[in-house]
Amino acid sequence: MKSLIVHNNPKSPIAEAYRNVRTNILFSNIDENLQTILITSAGQGEGKSTTISNIALSLSDLGKKVLLIDCDFRRPSIHKKFGITNSKGITDILLENIEYQAYTQRTNKENLDIITAGQIPPNPSEMISSNKMKRLLEEMKKDYEYILVDTAPIGVVTDAAILSTFIDGVILLCASGEAQIEHAKKAKENLVKVGANILGVILNKLEIEKNRSYGYYAYSYEDDSDKNTRKKKRSKK
Repeated sequence: MKSLIVHNNPKSPIAEAYRNVRTNILFSNIDENLQTILITSAGQGEGKSTTISNIALSLSDLGKKVLLIDCDFRRPSIHKKFGITNSKGITDILLENIEYQAYTQRTNKENLDIITAGQIPPNPSEMISSNKMKRLLEEMKKDYEYILVDTAPIGVVTDAAILSTFIDGVILLCASGEAQIEHAKKAKENLVKVGANILGVILNKLEIEKNRSYGYYAYSYEDDSDKNTRKKKRSKK
């Protein structure tokens, strides 16, 4: 649980950076209804799971009812960060066709619930793109103000691109000094191709001061002209 900076060290600059991301999400929600938000990255190990976990905590700090779902079926890690079991999760809910509440886990943080990945399916992409998954997210919207979804890197597999077609907003995370520019551009292009509503980019692992630890630093929105273009593409489908 050391990576949960918002919980363990709420007065740190890194925790404040997460709260800045939270603020931007809340402001985005003024213009468009954002209940389901997905975070992905171009490659592995860039910190998306840590980032989405801390954003979930910071939203719950405001009294928002939050559900965090681990849909990274390749390398699930949310359960490790919160010290909970991964014996049953989102894949089991879909396979067993049961109420999602059966495998929703409470945390010691008020207003924050978690659904882990569960058993690793042989066909993750097919499971994610199923009508069951779409209906499940719509059902969850009735019970939670925010549903945050962690996925496998979009530069590695197609899971994030598939999910983003029925997610309200997508955030792309890039690790400073690790993510290659061409890979990051390709990741964004893949999201644009499927009509994803890209909210912005988080620049992660940027050195704040020399000889200090790395943190989570920047959150920026793309300009409105890009969003308008994407909405036009979406309307043609």
